[in-house]
Amino acid sequence: MSDGIAEWATGLMDTLGAPGAGFAIALENLFPPLPSEVILPLAGFTASRGQMALWEALVWTTLGSVVGALALYWIGAALGRDRVVAIAAKLPLVKVSDIERTEVWFTRHGVKTVFFGRMIPIFRSLISIPAGVNRMPLATFTLFTTLGSLTWNTIFVMAGYFLGENWALVEGYVGVGTNVVIGLVVLAIVVFVVVRLVERRGTRHASRR
Repeated sequence: MSDGIAEWATGLMDTLGAPGAGFAIALENLFPPLPSEVILPLAGFTASRGQMALWEALVWTTLGSVVGALALYWIGAALGRDRVVAIAAKLPLVKVSDIERTEVWFTRHGVKTVFFGRMIPIFRSLISIPAGVNRMPLATFTLFTTLGSLTWNTIFVMAGYFLGENWALVEGYVGVGTNVVIGLVVLAIVVFVVVRLVERRGTRHASRR
């Protein structure tokens, strides 16, 4: 799969130059299965070959990140709190109070969440949706999305730039981190489900007494 994505991204950059890298990253934000750990180092490698300037690779990939994040922000804003609460109320094991606690948490830590979330695989894209649902000020969201994206993109574009032909090594190292994140998410879901089932069973026993 990575080889196919690399060929696709290479074709975009060959055709469009640095804007092609930005377009690829915008799509990566909208479709997380497209791995930035492939596209960004490849953009750096392309810059090392002189097909685009290094600063162009950094600017366009960051612009692509922001555009993709804004699209998801507006999806969250269009969805809105009332719909999210209505959906949550219909889901098994999910309580409306979970949404309310999340809102409080996001109000307190939203800026840090958006900034650091741009550097965490999987959450890089998803964090934009609750920011939209909670109507984080657009200027604040855009600023910290830009700063977080620039930090993440710079690391991987520069890695590809200096590694040259060995740019694909980046994917292997990041893949380990991604698997760790996925494992933690799965563990958190399992714990959440177990806790809710125990709570439900306790409530049923109490109601029978």
